[in-house]
Amino acid sequence: RLGELLLAFLERDLQPSCKLACLETIRILSRDKSRLEPFSSRRAMLILARHAAVAHGDGSTPEIPDLDVIVEALKCLCNVVFNSSEAQEAAAQLQLVVGVAERLKQCREPQWTHDVRFFDLRFTFLLTALRVDVRMQLARELRGARLLADALDATLGLYWPDTYEVAPVGGTGLSECPPLGRMETERAMEILKILFNITFDTNRRKVDEEEAATYRHLGAILRYCLMSRAEGEDRTEEFHSHTVNLLGNLPLPCLDVLLLPKVHQASTEYMGINMDAVSVLLEFMEKRLDRGNKLKETLLPSLNLLTESSRIHRETRKFLRMKVLPPLRDVRNRPEVGCALRNKLVRLMTHIDTDVKNCAAEFLFVLCKESVSRFIKYTGYGNAAGLLAARGLMRGGWEPGHYSEDEDSDTEEYREAKPHINPVTGRVEDEQPNPMEGMTEEQKEHEAMKLVNMFDKLSRNHVIQPMKLGADGKMTKLDPHHLHSLPPPLFHNPDQNEEEEEDEEHSD
Repeated sequence: RLGELLLAFLERDLQPSCKLACLETIRILSRDKSRLEPFSSRRAMLILARHAAVAHGDGSTPEIPDLDVIVEALKCLCNVVFNSSEAQEAAAQLQLVVGVAERLKQCREPQWTHDVRFFDLRFTFLLTALRVDVRMQLARELRGARLLADALDATLGLYWPDTYEVAPVGGTGLSECPPLGRMETERAMEILKILFNITFDTNRRKVDEEEAATYRHLGAILRYCLMSRAEGEDRTEEFHSHTVNLLGNLPLPCLDVLLLPKVHQASTEYMGINMDAVSVLLEFMEKRLDRGNKLKETLLPSLNLLTESSRIHRETRKFLRMKVLPPLRDVRNRPEVGCALRNKLVRLMTHIDTDVKNCAAEFLFVLCKESVSRFIKYTGYGNAAGLLAARGLMRGGWEPGHYSEDEDSDTEEYREAKPHINPVTGRVEDEQPNPMEGMTEEQKEHEAMKLVNMFDKLSRNHVIQPMKLGADGKMTKLDPHHLHSLPPPLFHNPDQNEEEEEDEEHSD
């Protein structure tokens, strides 16, 4: 009853203070998911949208809107849409995203306060996150990428000294630029989240020339975001995280914007190219790697971005290889042992999560120019086996790829130790005594038969799956008939029955 009464009041011509009191009450009530029926209907959503001045095609919006009323109505819309699928459906039918988009076009108008702009963006984020049709409408019909790129440009206060190069207003370098203010950072992160929603399929479909130009324009802004700082370490990392996630959605050619064609106020320069953005990405990735929590969600976006950038940019690949895979000197420890970045990434190659394992292996493989011998040199055959088996490279070889020629200069330490390095472990192994030394031929044959019988028993009980290396270099299942077609005497072991009886006794 109270909800219906409040909506009825809002339909009347009340003073702004009365409208504000009604909307504040609705905002509080809309937090209760079990009491949303009065506020999630089409009629209720239209009333709230009118007071938020986002009702599409509705002429009832006052010429001089009350900003406090608009903000409160937007807060109510956010609560109701977040908690009610019925409200989400009503918002889609009423095309409220069109009304919000119209106000987003006024991103440079001084009449709109931070709160209005922020809750416009928060409402848009919820609609695009919860409704696929609204997401597609904003992306395609309303040209959302360009619209939001302009809003991000205005929020950050940028100017364009070159076509795809941005700088803060005033022309000062990023190192001299103060951190982004709290309000600007909040709005920028909401824009990045909306852009992530509407570009989720961009790198999986063909884009036209207009879209490609928009994404390159956006990519230049994202490079600036990556190089910027917010107030506080945590807020900066959150800001960079949203930026990296969005960069991963953009078409691969747009990654060109990470590399400026000339050194311009660069703190990190390599081969005449500004590597500041790549350095920030690498530092961001290693920080997430050291943290070790939820690696699939936190690490993979930056790691994938570095991998793809290395694949298509020679300068990026050579710079990252210098940082991640410097000339090999430590040949006494396993590749996964140590605190260097190479050691940390090699450890990921045996991670329990398949996506994390594959992504780490792919990154190192690309840095090695997809050379099997070089890949094994830095990771060890045991760690590399998973990727090599998946690609049919267990026999060695070179994957097709477009990489420039460069020399792989070995250190003096590596050249001296190379003949003694165990390719499986990737390190120099101490000589081990021969376990069969002193055995007669009959004893050796007996031990060999015991080993064969153990493998046969594990195979029959489906504990292991025997594999063989196919002609294409990939591992394939071994035909059990091939194993069982061997003569029975070969599998005969006089101690076998006794061992099986002991196993049964232990299992009992």
